[in-house]
Parts: sequence; structure tokens; C-alpha cells
Amino acid sequence: MKTRDMIVDYTDKLVGLTGIKRTEILKEIGITLSKYYDWKRRYGIPNSHNSNSPKDHWLTEKEESLIIEYAKSHIDEGYRRLTYMMIDENVAFVSPSSVYRVLLSQGLLNRWKNDSNSKKGEGFEQPHKVHEHWHIDIKYVNFHGTFLFLIVIIDGYSRYIVNHGLRKSMQESDVECVLQQALEKYPEAKPRIISDNGSQFVSNDFKNFLSLVSLVHVRTSVAYPQSNGKIERFNKTIKNECLTIRSFIDFDDAIQQIKSYIDFYNTKRLHSALKYLTPEDYLLGRNEKRIKVRCIKLNKAKAERKAFYKNALPFVA
Repeated sequence: MKTRDMIVDYTDKLVGLTGIKRTEILKEIGITLSKYYDWKRRYGIPNSHNSNSPKDHWLTEKEESLIIEYAKSHIDEGYRRLTYMMIDENVAFVSPSSVYRVLLSQGLLNRWKNDSNSKKGEGFEQPHKVHEHWHIDIKYVNFHGTFLFLIVIIDGYSRYIVNHGLRKSMQESDVECVLQQALEKYPEAKPRIISDNGSQFVSNDFKNFLSLVSLVHVRTSVAYPQSNGKIERFNKTIKNECLTIRSFIDFDDAIQQIKSYIDFYNTKRLHSALKYLTPEDYLLGRNEKRIKVRCIKLNKAKAERKAFYKNALPFVA
């Protein structure tokens, strides 16, 4: 500040003593006219460096505390999913990178969570709307020393579980029953059915059933199951988050607990492949609206954060 004000005083004094134009004097000094007037406007005011200027990505102590507290109560979630869960639940409105920095500084970053999307099977033509593709598969479920069979149908666009059935057998009739129930739920749907090459799906009975309901069947290539990867990913998720951590008292209890988890998966669990929205958001076409709501919350929080630091920090121009 002292040097800046001295140059302003010196320039004004020379103009008064010599009558030389101010622009000529400033040219000799090496100062532009705009800088001179900026210094004159700020005469006697201490410098405010960029480090003190409020940034909209600076978090307040309260925001950091809320992030830490929330992360501790959701220790199994990755930082990206935590970010959007907090926005949706009106806990904190920050970016994934900010959440990452806070959790890293506190040693709370879950390094075992991998939120990056796999590029496996990029050659598969993806659906562009709901009920264009239905993927179907059968998963074994350990149950009192034997197995039950979970038949699942997932919509390829929304990742919504359109129907499922827990069965004591896995015959063609079991698969046909679960698929028929799905068609009754969504009578307007005419999806392409995608499956692996399991015996139930290559049988003549299943072919005849699909012909009766006028559905096209596509089977994955042998040793290349990527085009059915969406339901394979769901099978892994339900295994890790439900089947291996819960105990089933009896068959009816198993039915109820699995149904409860699938309801949660469809309506509450944020999906990394769906911009951290739920399958139900995409099924019902409300995904764009929810993204806009998040943006409004984030922009409002940025403005409030900037105002907070502007009032809290001294000497901010």
C-alpha cells in the first residue's frame, strides 16, 4: 500500500509542478493510466490479496462438520454417492471433489469404493427409453443348507427391477411365471428379452411362451456375458448388500426381506450409472427435474458460502 500511494502522490506532484500530461509521466514510470486510477481509487486502503477473496468452493466449518457426521453414519458408501445423498436429504450442498477432500483429511475416505463406470461391453447397443430391454437372470440363494432361486427382471434403461420371484425350483415354468407377472404390471411394454444361455432360456417351452406374448429374445454370446452385465451387476449388489448379511428365518421371511431390499434398490438407493439418481426416477421420467433441483441447491449454497466469507474476512474488496 505504501509504495502504491507514494507513486500516486509523486505523479500528482509532477503534474502540478511541470504541467506535463499525466499520461506522459505514467509512461515514463511504466504505469498504465487505468492502473493509476485504480490505485488512486484505492488510496489509503490496505491491499486485499486473492487469498482473502471469498471462493464459492470454500466450505464453512459447519458444512465440514455435517459432511463428517453424515459420512460416519454411512460408512459403506463411496464419496460420490454420499455427495448426492446429502444434497437430496438437505444435509450439505457441495461438490463430490469437496466431499473427497474433507473425507481424505479426516481419514474417512472409503478407498475400496470404486464409482468409476466400467467400459466393458461398450459395443452393446444401449436402450434409449424405458421398457425397450428387459434383462432376466436366475441367482442362487443359500438357504438353510440348500438353495432357493431368485429370478429377476431388470429394465435396461432405468435399472428398475420390474419384477422378481423367489422360487424353490428354477424350471421354465418358474421363469415364465415371473415374466408373465411383469407383463401384467406393464401391459404396454413390448421389450426385447435379454438372457444368458441357461437351460431355462434355450428351451422350446420358453421359446413358445415368448412367441405367444410376441416378444423378441436375444441371448448373450457364449463366454461374453457383457450385454447382460446390468443384471449381473445387480446380482452382485444384492448379494453384498442383502443376501450375505441377512438371515432368513423361513421361506416367507426370505421372500419379505428380499422384496424389502428390492423396493429400497428401486426407490431409495442412488445408482452410479444413473447420475446418482434412483431407478424409479428414470422409470417415471423425473430424472431431469431432480437434477435441476440439485443444481438449484448447489448454486444457492455457493452464493451463501461466498456471502459468509465476505462478511467474515477483513479487508475484502
